[in-house]
Amino acid sequence: MPDSVYKVIELVGSSTKSWEDAAQSAITRASESLRDLRIAEVVQMDMHLKDGKIECYRTKIKVSFKYEG
Repeated sequence: MPDSVYKVIELVGSSTKSWEDAAQSAITRASESLRDLRIAEVVQMDMHLKDGKIECYRTKIKVSFKYEG
């Protein structure tokens, strides 16, 4: 890992099932266009409510990947 540079971005995933599924959704989507994902850190979890019930879970994560540009 010497002399490596990593970029960090924030993503928000959503799911009707759980915060874990929301995070997985964000990672799965990011891995389609980003290579060499390294670390994911949960920054925030929240949910959308409708009529007093949970409609959707959201997980905000920071993801790092090797910068090659």
